[in-house]
Amino acid sequence: MAPVRAAWSIELHRKERFDQIARNSGVTSSVFLELVIDHLETELSDRGVPNWMPQPEPNEGELPIDTA
Repeated sequence: MAPVRAAWSIELHRKERFDQIARNSGVTSSVFLELVIDHLETELSDRGVPNWMPQPEPNEGELPIDTA
């Protein structure tokens, strides 16, 4: 796939911290972002949201799934 330029803004200190973690890991920031996304894919709920984040309410007409 051809690379694309991401067009979003984040706080400078977050960008600098992300870049530092990437450097510490021996990869570029873009490679590190791809690795973070790959890792997040292993932590998604059935709704496609990371398990450590609040989960969205079910859509209208959708019954909640009991995972207990």
